[in-house]
Amino acid sequence: MDASQARSLLGDMFAAAIGSADPARVLARHLPERPRGRVVVVGAGKAAATMAQAVEAGWPDADLSGVVVTRDGHAVPTTRITVLEAAHPVPDPRSEDAATRILDAVRGLGPDDLVLALISGGGSALMTRPVEGVTLADKVAMNRRLLAMGAPIGVMNQVRRRLSAVKGGKLAQAAAPARVVTLAISDVPGDDPGTIASGPTVPDRTAGADLSDIVRDLGPDLPEAARRALLAPSAPVEFVTDYRLIATPMMALKAAAAVAERAGVRPLILGDALEGEAREMGRILAGIAQSCRAHGRPHPPPVVLLSGGETTVTLRTDRPGRGGRNMECALALALALDGAPGVHALLADTDGIDGSGEAAGATLGPDTLARATAMGLDAGAMLRGHDSETLFGALDDLMRTGPTRTNVNDFRAVLIT
Repeated sequence: MDASQARSLLGDMFAAAIGSADPARVLARHLPERPRGRVVVVGAGKAAATMAQAVEAGWPDADLSGVVVTRDGHAVPTTRITVLEAAHPVPDPRSEDAATRILDAVRGLGPDDLVLALISGGGSALMTRPVEGVTLADKVAMNRRLLAMGAPIGVMNQVRRRLSAVKGGKLAQAAAPARVVTLAISDVPGDDPGTIASGPTVPDRTAGADLSDIVRDLGPDLPEAARRALLAPSAPVEFVTDYRLIATPMMALKAAAAVAERAGVRPLILGDALEGEAREMGRILAGIAQSCRAHGRPHPPPVVLLSGGETTVTLRTDRPGRGGRNMECALALALALDGAPGVHALLADTDGIDGSGEAAGATLGPDTLARATAMGLDAGAMLRGHDSETLFGALDDLMRTGPTRTNVNDFRAVLIT
């Protein structure tokens, strides 16, 4: 298999992963029975608009109403459900307005009514309404601090739930006594409903957790109202929830694996919940790839290592370049492979946008470092400066998909031929 064929196969696997999470393909079969009363559709996340569009297509004659919010540039046409846009990953005033409109849409319903909640990754930032005494500016400052710290998504969601008037089951509580059915696309390790968009329709199992360590890490500049809210645990509110996962990271990896098998390549799914520093993940993947080449373990070539899960980037400079966790992981992988023959890779975010830039991720091959050096680029220095997008952009190796309008987290494929 030459370099062109390897890159084509990696691209086909990535396309299959995204296709497995396309609401137009998968949502309709998860719709519940139509209720006797009203149907109100609400939702938040990078896939919220395409999910709303799929609901309208699945129920073409239903009397639907409602409102969903998605990321800027991710809206699609709908006729009965209002689609709003807001900022991501840091919320803005539109995020607060969207949360208010969503809460207003579900109030005053009866037991014969249905609230259909469309939840996907990104919903935490896109649907933001702080608890009393905490301002949106306070939450923005904390989000920025948590992102810069490289805080895991689970920690970020604990903070978001504690400070939110809509997350941690509060949206479902506002809809009572109406029936609430959630259709969700998972972007989190383990597919925990309480973590996807901070769980607006499921009981908050962390309501009683001690967050004093997080408060300490956020530092002395933490606003007093936020400090009090984070240090005030409460008993979880229990209620019945109908929660349906329509797409997950593992489903995406299995779709990619099927493409590999048809091409005569053995797929090895390492897991859908691999976390840690992006650059360390790159080094680990390089080690496994080199073991496959040198020792035929865990499997001899041709083989593709597939994995998902959200890595983190801890900023080590005050003036970082452009990039994202997948591109940083890819650059670390290339450096660790050091031109090893027969190894190609594609690492990208399935939502189409990786980090601070406009690309979904990057591809690499045995010639990546040599080409960078020939262009006068210092790959090691660019990794240290978190400037991976600049390097892969110069090599024309960026994955530019544009918004995919879905999100099943990161996709990593390392092909050993």
